[in-house]
Amino acid sequence: MIKSDSSSELAPDVVLIGAGIMSATLGVLLKELDPDLKIEIYERLDVAAAESSDAWNNAGTGHAAFCELNYTPELQDGSIETSKAVQITESFDVSRQFWAYLIQENLIKIPGDFIRSIPHMSFVWGEDNVDYLKKRYDALLKCHLFKGMEYSEDRKQIEEWIPLIMQGRDKSEKIAATRMEIGTDVNFGELTRCMLDHLQSEGGVKLHFGYEVRNLQKQSDGRWSVKVKNLKTGEKTKVHSKFVFIGAGGGSLPLLLKSGIPEGKGFGGFPVSGQWLVCNKEEIVEQHHAKVYGKASVGAPPMSVPHLDTRMINGKKALLFGPYAGFTTKFLKNGSLFDLPMSIKPNNLRPMLTAGIKNIPLTQYLINQVRQSPEDRLEALKNFFPDAKLEDWDLEVAGQRVQVIKKDPKKGGILQFGTEVVSSKDGSIAALLGASPGASTTVSIMLSLLERCFPEKMKSKEWQDKLKQMIPSFGESLASNPKLAEHVRTYTSEVLGLKKIEETF
Repeated sequence: MIKSDSSSELAPDVVLIGAGIMSATLGVLLKELDPDLKIEIYERLDVAAAESSDAWNNAGTGHAAFCELNYTPELQDGSIETSKAVQITESFDVSRQFWAYLIQENLIKIPGDFIRSIPHMSFVWGEDNVDYLKKRYDALLKCHLFKGMEYSEDRKQIEEWIPLIMQGRDKSEKIAATRMEIGTDVNFGELTRCMLDHLQSEGGVKLHFGYEVRNLQKQSDGRWSVKVKNLKTGEKTKVHSKFVFIGAGGGSLPLLLKSGIPEGKGFGGFPVSGQWLVCNKEEIVEQHHAKVYGKASVGAPPMSVPHLDTRMINGKKALLFGPYAGFTTKFLKNGSLFDLPMSIKPNNLRPMLTAGIKNIPLTQYLINQVRQSPEDRLEALKNFFPDAKLEDWDLEVAGQRVQVIKKDPKKGGILQFGTEVVSSKDGSIAALLGASPGASTTVSIMLSLLERCFPEKMKSKEWQDKLKQMIPSFGESLASNPKLAEHVRTYTSEVLGLKKIEETF
């Protein structure tokens, strides 16, 4: 327990706020690059990865852009934009390399605890959607990172892939599906806890549960004074650190605003909640083995792309459908109803109002989602599983997301989906805002953060060599180098115990 400002524990090199996948990844990267670093981690809850990183809360559990249709929008000319999908799948391959390094160096437990092979599929119905999926398939195959993807409109073939989804389906309905055999299911909660366990075994790293960061203030010596409160005892203290990372999920925005850095001015947040239907019938769960994504409803946020999702949680197979979106003023699942109103400041009021006015259809969509009856939710599920019965599914609360609202010189304010790293000019503090595809691309996000906040060290031979050891493709593009991509996928598949597609490249 922290007792006084004179304690050496109160002058770490690094403070990480939040014990989720982002802080865990950054902590391990920094400790591998500089073993002498002293790191303090503060988490307001009593357990790690209990918010966005938890398996029940994380909407993606393995975003690789193989099946998520919102990453490949159809443009006005009818063509398919694939750049975001390519970027995400490349980032996921970077994450796989880092995890493989952790396994090979015996830094975390065996891979089966957090990652498993499972097909990633897209499934659509209706002539227009089938045409879209075929164009998407053709467009993605132009990039070698998607080689091995299968496309079918044949009902027998699709029934072999996803029998549950085909049960009771209208035989006259036009359907299509794509399948990527090398998809994965990732339990980011388990991965986070494995990495934090490793960090705590290292010298100079301490993890504090039940501690809430209340304020941050830049000192004249360049360090940050971080005010922390022990939520159990009420004891308050100050921690002085050279570098602070705010990786507190939905709680990052309020702390960023409190830091007062110019780069954080104008940012706001729009909270979106979620719910899952979870199957309670084991014989139904056993009939489905895939992550199957469909097309989002008009006006729906990206995190609400519907999917029937097989997951392994605490060693047990689970089947989820959703997420159903909703609205709350909380920024965290365990947050306060005052989070949204308290985040409104003079410098972000205009961007938030402008974004709100321009996204009225989204607001209406969320209101309609909140008002849904159990029967309404069942009808949405029946699009994927026509024979579904209400009594076989339980409604569970999913995670909380805060979509980024930022200043825009032309539009005043825009609602931005995805993640955003905000850092001070001197690199002494950084915050991660936003949501999907977050967890799956954490390693790439944290490498970008290191470039911003530790530019000189990132140029050093010591750090460059170590990064190459951890991530063999570091500094190179997997999307433009088929041989390197093949090597990386073969290597990580072997180490992580995952399926691989032979002669893919």
